[in-house]
This record gives sequence, structure tokens and C-alpha cells, in this order.
Amino acid sequence: MSGLKRTPLFEQYKKKGAKTIDFGGWDLPVQFSSIKDEHEAVRTKAGLFDVSHMGEVEVKGKQALPYLQKLMTNDVSKLVDGQAQYTAMCYEDGGTVDDLLVYKKALDDYLLVINASNIEKDVAWMKQHLIDDVSLVNISNDIAQIAIQGPLAELILQKQTDFYLSSIRFFRFADQVNIAGVKSLVSRTGYTGEDGFELYCNGKEASKLWNSLLEAGEPDGLVPCGLGARDTLRFEARLPLYGQELTKDISPLEAGIGFAVKVNKEDDFIGKDALKKQKEDGLSRKLVGIEMIEKGIPRTGYEVFVNEEQVGFVTTGTQSPTLKKNIGLAVIELDFTAIGTEVEVQVRKKRLKAKVVQTPFYKKA
Repeated sequence: MSGLKRTPLFEQYKKKGAKTIDFGGWDLPVQFSSIKDEHEAVRTKAGLFDVSHMGEVEVKGKQALPYLQKLMTNDVSKLVDGQAQYTAMCYEDGGTVDDLLVYKKALDDYLLVINASNIEKDVAWMKQHLIDDVSLVNISNDIAQIAIQGPLAELILQKQTDFYLSSIRFFRFADQVNIAGVKSLVSRTGYTGEDGFELYCNGKEASKLWNSLLEAGEPDGLVPCGLGARDTLRFEARLPLYGQELTKDISPLEAGIGFAVKVNKEDDFIGKDALKKQKEDGLSRKLVGIEMIEKGIPRTGYEVFVNEEQVGFVTTGTQSPTLKKNIGLAVIELDFTAIGTEVEVQVRKKRLKAKVVQTPFYKKA
């Protein structure tokens, strides 16, 4: 797969015999063993993911906070040093530019973590709205990101550091932590619905960190995991994927991440008026969970019908490795989103029965 970008850990995949695919222009592992085995490992023990394709952008300067308040739907002013926040950036019409994490290091120093497929677009968008006394630097090519996720993640990671990891609460982070001899930003965040950490380090030291963690975690069942398991895990936990649950045509409110949209914050932000109107007028459609009644899998893009009328479309669907059920997420007209409502999904040439169900499909015990 020539011409594809590779992370600093690509050579480590080859040693492990990973199957790689083209993912948004990146040559990334879809699986090391099997998607189901890797999924199960994260739900019961722990999994290690290379997430170095994600983008990192530094925002610094006296006006960093006002600048971020203008761009972000969430209220960045609520952050304290050492805290992370999930948020979105929107277009004027309320459509989504991207969903992302904001890390506050200090009043004038922030790190943004953006989706890999959106790096160029996001950086261009942020530069377009740049103000005086703010510096914006795309450091994506220098930074590697490794995620360790699962109920045993802390136990395994603690073997590799003297830093007391239990002191890092959910959506908090510590910088310059020595993990296996590698200085890392350690964040208690993740994309799997399990406890765990995301580690940011210099790309040149990523292989050392990756191999040290795998070796330390092997007795506890830690396994390397690919994009396949990452997708089934985040899907069961109802965590949105940009390009599917969130797009320029699907607002954060429609996608069910209204908790990250603060239309009442004092500062104006791009898309605020449109999102406020959506909230006040009520949504005409929203993201819901569906479960197949008849045998079939609701794949991305499949149409959803009620009484011969198309009322929505599937954003993500698969057979859930945890629940052993064929389930999906779908954007559906509001009149048909009550729990228990029967709908039909166009699966190839057949329309198969499904019903609207509660989400998230999975919550950790």
C-alpha cells in the first residue's frame, strides 16, 4: 500500500503479523489476532492501541482562551489546569467540523487532539479564525499516541511508572510522566467505554513505550489491538465517529452529544445561533439505537423505513461482540424514535424488521 502514511509504530505491526488497511490515507492495523478476541480482551483485561494517526495541535498565547471559546461548543473557561474536555467545532449552520479533546496545561497553553481524517481541514479552519496573540502549531507529525484500555489498564501501566496513576481522575491528565523511561502526557481518557489511559509521547520513543507496555502486560492478558476492535468497542459505548455519527450535515445535538454544547455560555461561538435555534425549536431527527428483530446486520448507510416511507439511515451497525446481537446507530425522524418503535432496515434487497432500543448498548460494570 504505497503512498499511505505510517505511524512510528508501523514496524512493530509487521513483527506481530498485523493485517493492515487503508484508513483515511493511513496504513493502519485492522487486527492483530481477531477483532472479537481483541474486543473481548479490552472488555475483560486490557488492550493496547496505536492511535498515533490522530492529530495534535498546540494553541498558546494571551488570547488562547477567548480564541478557543469562539471555536468550541463547550465552555473551555470551566477547565482547570490538568483537565481535559470533550467538545466540538461547528459551522455557522450547526453542522459539525469535528469532535475533539481540549487539554488545558495552563491559562495560555492548550493541546487539541483532533480526528486523523480531519487534520488538514481542522487546521485550515482554525487558522481561518485565528486572532492576534494566539499561536497555532500542528505538531501531529512529532507526537505518537498509545492507548491502553480495559479493567486492568491501570494495574499494567502502574508497573511501568513511579507516578501514582490513581491520582489521575477521569478526564484529567499529568504531563511529563516517566513511563518505561519515556516522558509522556498521561490522560485518563479513551474511546472504548472502559477505564484506561491515552499516552502522548515523542514519536521517536513510541516503539520503546509500545514494546515495554506489551511486555509488562503480557502476564495480565494485555494484547495489541487494531481499528476493528476500536470501532466495535466505541460503537457499543455509543461514542460517535466523525464521518458517521457526526458530519457537516449532522449537528452535535442530533448526534446526542448535547452535553458538549453550551448554548448558554456567555461567549459567542461559531454555530451558536443555529444550535440554540435547534434546541429551542426541538430537533426534527436524532441518533438512536436499533436492534434487529429479523436476521440481518444494519450496515452504515442502510436506509430506515416506516410504512414505506424512509425516515432515516444507519450510521454504524454490526453484530455486537459483547451482546451477540445485530445492532446499529441510526439518525431517524423524531416521530419514530421512542423506545420500542418498530422500523424496517433496507438490508440489500429486503426490508427487515428492527426496533428502537436504549443506548449506550454497553456500560462498564
